[in-house]
Amino acid sequence: MSTTKQLAEAYKNSKYQVPGHGPRNIRVLQNALAELDGNLESDIYGKGQVIEELEKKLAAILGKETAVFFPSGTMAQQIALRIWCDQKSVNKVAYHPLSHLEIHEEDGLKKLHLIESILLADKTRLIRMEDVKNMDTDVACLLLELPQREIGGELPEYEELVAISEYCREKEIKLQLDGARLFEVLPYYQKTAAEICQLFDSIYVSFYKGIGGLAGSILAGDEGFTKEAKVWKRRHGGDLISLYPYILSADYYFEQRKNRFPQYYEQAKELASFYNGCHGITTRPVVPVSNMFHVHLPFPKETLEPVFQAVYEEVEVGLAMALHAVDEGSCYFEVSVGDNYGGIPKEALQHAFRVLDEKMKEV
Repeated sequence: MSTTKQLAEAYKNSKYQVPGHGPRNIRVLQNALAELDGNLESDIYGKGQVIEELEKKLAAILGKETAVFFPSGTMAQQIALRIWCDQKSVNKVAYHPLSHLEIHEEDGLKKLHLIESILLADKTRLIRMEDVKNMDTDVACLLLELPQREIGGELPEYEELVAISEYCREKEIKLQLDGARLFEVLPYYQKTAAEICQLFDSIYVSFYKGIGGLAGSILAGDEGFTKEAKVWKRRHGGDLISLYPYILSADYYFEQRKNRFPQYYEQAKELASFYNGCHGITTRPVVPVSNMFHVHLPFPKETLEPVFQAVYEEVEVGLAMALHAVDEGSCYFEVSVGDNYGGIPKEALQHAFRVLDEKMKEV
């Protein structure tokens, strides 16, 4: 068995896992459905009480006229950008080089919609106001991701978001929010979801990231935008006969966790301080701005996989399921704090980091 698989097995077998909400197994759905009336009618091709009530609730929370439930964020965001491109008759959009659309969707936006992407900033930093001012203004839409996941979940300051929003409106450039983790950033900004979303013309939010639902997403905007989004959802095959397992789990876990994000945020800052106290380990950001961050290690992943496995087996605390190579001499992993963290005894957690620190010094 490879060291990568051994590390994953040791993580799964540990008594406590630090990140996330727990295993993604069928209990995620069972728990959501357990107390519901079995006679509750399902949604049918995008219509019905089950789906429409969730759409209305999220539209109100996000401060937008209407919202549409989608089975995936990939579908939702490509459709949002297509709508804005069609409206302006310009097939160009701008976003970060490490946007999900650019690196995880097999060029879906380009192949399915013939939309050209303009990449702003470089891979190591956030999009800044000067990048927006210097971009080709002949774009239909600018997409901003909050937080910017692939660089550790970094965030621009709120004042810069306001400036970018005002500039885009002045130049008649639509602003789309990749808010897959929108609720996770609210504690840092000290703003409501509606206050953040008022800066954007359209918003996508995931139901399975920090919320921890089965799958699914919401796309919100004005009535004309969402009316068109429903047409494109049908064209993409997103109107399954019923989506209620996703819808009901989304609603269940949203209600369960919507007020916990300040707690996750504070716990993430504590956890990052534990990592930064270990020999050779740094986090990005050093002080997290949401419940997620990246942990960077100055050794090859093949060198450190046995080290982390030994920690898990000695203290029964799993820190990460996998390490990812940055280059030949360093690696990293991502951390998202959820329900798990609060259930770990403090003495067990502190012991784990003492052991990790000692083993890092031996590498």
